[in-house]
Amino acid sequence: MDLNYTPAQQAFRAQVRAWMRENVPGELPDYDTWEGFEAHRAWERKLGDSGWGMVTWPEALGGRGCDLIEWLIFEEEYYAAGAPLRLNQNGIFLLGPTLMEFGTDAQKARFLPRMARCDDMWAQAWSEPGAGSDMAAIRTTAYRDGNHYVINGQKTWSTRARWADWIFGLFRTEQGSQRHHGLSYLLVPLDLPGITVRPIRQLNGLAGFAEIFFDEVRVPVDNRLGDEGEGWAVAMATAGFERGLMLRSPARYQATARRLAALYHAHPDAARRDPALRDRVAAALAATEAYALSTYRTVSQLQAGGRIGPEASTSKIFWSELDLALHEAALAILGKEAELDTPEARRWMEGFMFAQAGPIYAGSNEIQRNIIAERMLGLPR
Repeated sequence: MDLNYTPAQQAFRAQVRAWMRENVPGELPDYDTWEGFEAHRAWERKLGDSGWGMVTWPEALGGRGCDLIEWLIFEEEYYAAGAPLRLNQNGIFLLGPTLMEFGTDAQKARFLPRMARCDDMWAQAWSEPGAGSDMAAIRTTAYRDGNHYVINGQKTWSTRARWADWIFGLFRTEQGSQRHHGLSYLLVPLDLPGITVRPIRQLNGLAGFAEIFFDEVRVPVDNRLGDEGEGWAVAMATAGFERGLMLRSPARYQATARRLAALYHAHPDAARRDPALRDRVAAALAATEAYALSTYRTVSQLQAGGRIGPEASTSKIFWSELDLALHEAALAILGKEAELDTPEARRWMEGFMFAQAGPIYAGSNEIQRNIIAERMLGLPR
């Protein structure tokens, strides 16, 4: 792994920085509100129109044809500029790379350009009432009827589904199949007859999640990604992108760690109250840099022809627990003030609002540790 940027990469960084300086909007409303959703979608379309929607995709599919090192550079400049969190991240960071690997040419041409502009907003549909981290327990069925699948069942905890246009997820297409077998990966528009989307309100009163009910919903077979009954393999590729590379770029953590350091220096009383806070802030800064270096190593391996393997589980454990460490350190610095709904507390804490459920979603950390142990011991799965 060469840690020196080439002249071309440095020029690319300058190009991204200049565009962000001219175009990054001011603070947008929360994207779990309709007003905020539309404002974030407008920003995504601006990115897409300039080829920044997903830079690693070919130009013909809405991208810039960049390699993964350039993607990391883009992410660093994006978050350094204070740009908004990506609204369609389930699409561009999870489904998009999966389509690149498993999709037909027709599927890529149909979905990716619209995804890059957020013309189609995507949500994921993995979890069910009896199948959370254990995706192999999925029970929602999709029986074949000619050129369609007919879906019946329920999905829950579907991120961004309240405002989404499409979902991707696993459905049981082989009657009587068990566990990882007989599952297919389907792309489903949410405006089909028989679909009901019910928002799930969070503690803040906003609905960042939804549950989805299917009653004899007819989906074209052409909307299947990969072969019938082979959905588990496709879903594991998506999970690899979620856990190991795309969903949580290190730049996002580096920007948050810098914000944490600024918060610490702005509250000198915190150090007097708890001298150990200095070490916590320093450890967070070091951890974000370690995560960045680890990601650059992974990208170098991929560009040399490798694949993301079980090390994605290690990465997922690391970034999800770093989520918590950054947030908890910020709370400790603010002390009692962090519990108050004041402009000052909101101003400081906004940059730390990562998913506190990180150790649960994308496969709970307990399950990820089991995967690591199985691979280290050579146990059959």
